[in-house]
Amino acid sequence: MADPTPQEVRTYIAQGLPCEHLEVDGDGRHFFATIVSAEFEGLSRVARHQRVYRALGDRMREQIHALSMKTLTPAEWSATAAPTHHH
Repeated sequence: MADPTPQEVRTYIAQGLPCEHLEVDGDGRHFFATIVSAEFEGLSRVARHQRVYRALGDRMREQIHALSMKTLTPAEWSATAAPTHHH
């Protein structure tokens, strides 16, 4: 099976999970995704990741271990996206 491109991974996630913001970087073997979805409200980090794995389904069963994720709710995303310089 050919290695998926970051664009393909992004498409797979988007098809299975309604996202406010979705960004995937990678080199075909290792991927890093930033996923912002209202579906994550009230879920633990582990449950959020499971939700993304469900969205990906069988397509990435082989490559899934190579996916790092940052999963945020829209509220968390706006908090991190806002330029804050507090220490």
